[in-house]
Amino acid sequence: MLAETVCSAVSAAGLGIAAVTAYRKRFLTALRITAYSLIPVGLVMTGAVGWLARTAFSPLAWAGFGVLGASWALFALVRAVEHRRGARAARATPADGSVAPVSPSASAPALGRKAGQGSPPASAPPASQSSSDDFRDIEAILKKHGI
Repeated sequence: MLAETVCSAVSAAGLGIAAVTAYRKRFLTALRITAYSLIPVGLVMTGAVGWLARTAFSPLAWAGFGVLGASWALFALVRAVEHRRGARAARATPADGSVAPVSPSASAPALGRKAGQGSPPASAPPASQSSSDDFRDIEAILKKHGI
């Protein structure tokens, strides 16, 4: 009974605010406020508020929410394990000697190599090259194109 009274009071206050808003010539906003203010009365009339009040104070309902939470946790656990197995299987090297899976961020020269080949291709610059050498290459390309 208290919940119904509170919902009715909230709706009445919302309708009052909507009337003031309409008086200020903001009709679309007033209609939106009216729509929101009618929701609590509609919930009381359908019986949803009474159902919610009975559910909130029922130990059986709270046990049901606990069971639903446990079910959700089990689904999440299974999904995490499957995801982890899939990642592990993708990292494993194939037994038939085919090309090993390559990560999406791999560079182009790494795509053609098979697992177990040690050195990068000869066209790759050595790792100890300084940044000034990189700029010299860029300058040479720009000069070649007349820039």
